[in-house]
Amino acid sequence: MARVKSMKKKTKIQNTIIYIFLVLLSIIWLIPIAYILFISFHNDNSKGAMVTMPDYLTFQHYINLFAKGSQYPQWFLNTLIVALVTMVINTFFVMAVAYTMSRLRFKSRKTLMSINLILGMFPGFMSMIAIYNILKLVKLDQTLVGLTLCYTMTSGMGFYVAKGFFDTISRSLDEAARIDGATNAQIFYKIILPLSKPIIVYTLVQSFMGPWMDYIFCNVILRNKSDQWTVAMGMYKWLNTQEKVNTQFVDFFAGSVLISIPIMSVFLATQKYYIAGVTGGAVKG
Repeated sequence: MARVKSMKKKTKIQNTIIYIFLVLLSIIWLIPIAYILFISFHNDNSKGAMVTMPDYLTFQHYINLFAKGSQYPQWFLNTLIVALVTMVINTFFVMAVAYTMSRLRFKSRKTLMSINLILGMFPGFMSMIAIYNILKLVKLDQTLVGLTLCYTMTSGMGFYVAKGFFDTISRSLDEAARIDGATNAQIFYKIILPLSKPIIVYTLVQSFMGPWMDYIFCNVILRNKSDQWTVAMGMYKWLNTQEKVNTQFVDFFAGSVLISIPIMSVFLATQKYYIAGVTGGAVKG
């Protein structure tokens, strides 16, 4: 009995230490977010707002973002369009390739998977100059169409997590469907996809987050065409404009808060399925 009590006491102490550590980490993680949110309501609109307490809090900086002459709404809309289109296309190709690699057996299958794994070790921006020259050749540079192509042209290569999830679905379902005369396409659409909601949600969220937060490809592809910029690029250029830094600095913080809302909303709404997709896809490779 004494040994059991000792073990319970030891476990309680360990859990307490872990919880305290996690709370401290959470506080450290939340401080920058709270700081940005607080500054976005500062009554001053200059750089001095970062080091001074506000006389009062105001929503004026959020209003400024959508005032006449502001390009922020256009940047936000551009980003939303690119992210949504990329999300749909990427998810379709990832699901299709993952199903092919998981369920079908064909010559060079393992070779293709190995080549894809090796290519995936190289960062995507290594190819951005070649991609830009190709887009310029077909007159799609400095356009949202060209930018969307950059995000989707290699979408099928990100199939590994989805393939791992599909591997956990019993093959007996495929065999039963084939006995009833179902084709591979019918099995994919009517059996596999309805059972794969977690990995579909995971892929949707991942595909949406990439374009929403990307700056590198935007800067290379869109260059100086400001009406085609995404939010990330537009707000970076904002900080490089001395006039805006001196007179509209806090507007940048308000814009940063608005950028986070779609991502935060999507993740909170799909958190359960997102986590299930990650863990399910990690069971098999």
